Amino acid sequence: MMRSLPYKRRMITGPQIRAGRALIGMKQAELAVAADVSLATLNNIERGVSDPKASTLQAIKRALEQAGVLFIDQNGHGPGVRLRDRQE
Repeated sequence: MMRSLPYKRRMITGPQIRAGRALIGMKQAELAVAADVSLATLNNIERGVSDPKASTLQAIKRALEQAGVLFIDQNGHGPGVRLRDRQE
């Protein structure tokens, strides 16, 4: 099934995952466990050498969000990440 471009634009990217991990000091192995994905899968996604399922990306996104990472959509300057405000 083909997905529309707007849907793909909302998906997180390998660089966002890597940056999110860096913000919170999380190792790949820790994120793999938290997201219930294999370490090899996570490594391949971060390096951009795989075409992951949407459900895999959602699991990774959810794990990082639970750890305090917010994902910023494409807004003309590219997608990004930041830490959630402590008050949120």
